[in-house]
Order: sequence, then C-alpha cells, then structure tokens
Amino acid sequence: MPTTTTIQLFVFMLAGFVGFQTISRIPPLLHTPLMAATNAISGISLVASLVLAGTDRGVFAIVLGTTAVACASANVFGGFLITDRMLAMFRRTAAVKDVKED
Repeated sequence: MPTTTTIQLFVFMLAGFVGFQTISRIPPLLHTPLMAATNAISGISLVASLVLAGTDRGVFAIVLGTTAVACASANVFGGFLITDRMLAMFRRTAAVKDVKED
C-alpha cells in the first residue's frame, strides 16, 4: 500500500473515532444546534461532490461523484427533517394544535 493511501486511511479512521467520541458526549439539549451546523457542512460537501461528478476525469470519478451527491443530499435533507422534528418538540401545545388544524 502506498504511503499516501496509508496516511489517508489513518486520517479517515481517526476522523471517524473523534467524530464518534464527540457526538456521544454531546448533551441532548445541544443536539439541535449541532444538527444545524452539520447540515451546513454537509451542504458544502454536496457542492464539492457536484463539482467532482461534473469533471471529466473518467468513469470512476463520475460514479464516485454521483454517489457522493446522493449521500450528501440524503444527509442534508434528512438532517433538516430531523432538526424540524426536534424543534417541534419545543413548541407550545396550543401552537401545535393551531398548526394541525390548518
């Protein structure tokens, strides 16, 4: 395995470990702001994956870019749905009843 690939694999595993440790130690009260920030970061990765999918660097780059677009889109849209659902838990019940009646 080339040295660059080994370093990239190490960084990927380290990022996964640090991400898991960070998320598991976040109190539930901070999950909604954290999800909003994560959605913004996923939006940036969506733009980057669109650029990769649009380059003419071969079939593998196009397939990888298209897969990245699908994953980043699912992450962004799902994150916004979850954030909206979590914020709905903090609304007053009268406001929720008015919304349901409309």
